[in-house]
Amino acid sequence: MTLAAGVAAQAKINLRLRVLARESSGYHSIETIFQRIDLTDDVTVRVTSGRTLDCAGPAMPAAGLGATERNLAYRAAAAYVDATGWPTGFAIEIVKRIPVGGGLGGGSADAGAVLRALDALAPRPIGPALVELASPLGADVPFMTVEHATALGWGRGERLMPLPTPPSWPAVLLVPDFSIPTADAYLWVAEERGLYAPAASMLPANATADWQAVARVAANDFQPVVARPHPEIAELVDELRAAGATVAMLAGSGSSVFGVFESAPDVAAIARSAGVSAITTRTSDVVARVVRAELDR
Repeated sequence: MTLAAGVAAQAKINLRLRVLARESSGYHSIETIFQRIDLTDDVTVRVTSGRTLDCAGPAMPAAGLGATERNLAYRAAAAYVDATGWPTGFAIEIVKRIPVGGGLGGGSADAGAVLRALDALAPRPIGPALVELASPLGADVPFMTVEHATALGWGRGERLMPLPTPPSWPAVLLVPDFSIPTADAYLWVAEERGLYAPAASMLPANATADWQAVARVAANDFQPVVARPHPEIAELVDELRAAGATVAMLAGSGSSVFGVFESAPDVAAIARSAGVSAITTRTSDVVARVVRAELDR
């Protein structure tokens, strides 16, 4: 019998995303409100003697995902092995439904799911230490290892504080036919600001109590700088607002745009008007659980 665990790796949106000062290392600190959504990749991890990664699914790019050793899910598993000495090997299978390069954290969700799955199978789980293990992998990965649907993140995303989760509402994702490299988005912010010193601000205690409260603090520092070379981003945000979205803005560093609605809108009409593909989902009020299994393979 082979030990295995599966988990639905939930995508995320950022309800608030501020890019703060640039560190001497070249990295920018961030302040963000992470929110999981119901759009998921399916991740299965088996304990084996080798190391393999197989990816398929409707969101797989035609060119693939690049070198296996550079894939975030693979790197997450390797980091777990290096940190704990267990297991001797792993086989990861991913069915991708989260658009790649759209700012929805699909690769980070897969990495977080792998870490959670391995820890659920481990003879000596490391629990909260997963956040520290996830931090070097990327700013979104630590959030993907915790069991909170909504959280405030700052620093490089490794400092997290759970927040109240607003009700699960319908969400629409508009996905252009181009992606925006995260490095480019940060470069554009740096060029825009020069020697930028961010002003202090206070986040209200009830900022995520409901979607009206979220709308009062919703902002994304990437949106104006990304919309300059890609003006269609602003047009897509306007489409969602015109359709009645309570909150609408760029997802992460883009290129996807999301809108959150009190009641389900006419998605087909939005997609026709916007001229891009649309995905219907919901914001999440729970985190998908890891399911253990024993397989005859």
